[in-house]
Order: sequence, then structure tokens, then C-alpha cells
Amino acid sequence: MASVAALPATEPDRNCPLCPRLAEFRGQARAREPSWHNSPVASFGDSKARLLIVGLAPGLQGANRTGRPFTGDFAGDLLYATLLAYGFAKGVYHARPDDGLRLVDCRIANAVRCVPPQNKPLPVEINTCRQFLIATIATMPRLRAIVTLGRIAHESTLKALGLRSAAAPFAHGAVHMAGPIRLYDSYHCSRYNTNTRVLTPEMFRNVFAKVRTDLDKS
Repeated sequence: MASVAALPATEPDRNCPLCPRLAEFRGQARAREPSWHNSPVASFGDSKARLLIVGLAPGLQGANRTGRPFTGDFAGDLLYATLLAYGFAKGVYHARPDDGLRLVDCRIANAVRCVPPQNKPLPVEINTCRQFLIATIATMPRLRAIVTLGRIAHESTLKALGLRSAAAPFAHGAVHMAGPIRLYDSYHCSRYNTNTRVLTPEMFRNVFAKVRTDLDKS
């Protein structure tokens, strides 16, 4: 039997030093807001889920504050309402990690696990943190669908799967195949995208309606 130490690490350490700029920013946040999470944000949901949602990175006042992906900011309001509507979550979302909400056949992770300044991780940080996304995918034996929220999450997920960007170009609503896994593209559910109507709630729901239909058929 493989030892626990031999298993891939799906999450970075609380004081992960791999990205010096992010570690420094995290330290500044801890000094400013000591009651916040201010650490890498772990994936949320069961590793046996068939659906994985990949976001960009924790929001400063969202997941970086609460410690749960997409919890505490506008993006989470739209995401969790949509997951509840399509049966990928149960309970009530109250924008805090102790609200009792649970995911159903669904898991949420980020391409970058620590909050970046201005919500903009550098390419080297995306590349460095990809090892945790690779491990997350590798430890999901029933995985059949991945929804990528935004181009950066899409491209990092492709690299995690060993696919070329040219083989699966990003476009909202596009569906690509990676062996037995379907990749679904969506614009990120950020307030900026919804305020500018780049993404409407209906457009976002349509992506998850497609995922729901495809998983129900499988």
C-alpha cells in the first residue's frame, strides 16, 4: 500500500513560500486583518464528485477572508445560487463557511490558491500553483466534467490535463473533450463581468444546465 506521504499534495501549506510575492501580500493581509483566513484556500467539496469547478484565485474580501472558495463576495452569490438551482448544492448560502451549505457531486478549486494583488496572479505564480490543481484532478477518480471560470482558469486546466490551448480554445459556452472528461467554458462570474453584461445570469445558468443534462445522461 502507498504511504500517506506518497500521495500527491492537493493543497499548499498554510504558510506556503512557493510564490514570494503572494506570500508577502498574504503576510500584509494577516497584519491588517488578523481575524481573516489569509492563507491558501483549500478546495471545497467531495473528491468523489463528478464535477469540478475551477476559478482563478481567492478574492481579497471573499475566500481570502472566509476560507471557502467563492464565499463572501458577489461571484459567490451567483455561483452558489446557480449550483443550488441545478442540484449541485444543498442548503442555504449565507456567504460564510459555517452556513451549512454542502456541495452535491461537485467540488470547487482555484487555479491559484492564494489571493493575488489586484486579483491578478503572475504567469509564474499560475505555473507554480498548478501542481495543486494537477493533484486535485488526479485524486478525483469519478471526475467527468470541469467548468472553467475565465480564460486563465481554462488555460491552466488545459495544461494540468496535458492539452494544448490550440486544441481547445476558450469561448463562453464551449465544450471540449479531454478523454472521458468534458470541459465547459464560462466567463468568470465576477461583478465586473455581470455589470458590463459580458456575462448575464442566464448565460451562466445555461452552462450549468448543459453540465446537468450531460451528467444525468452518463
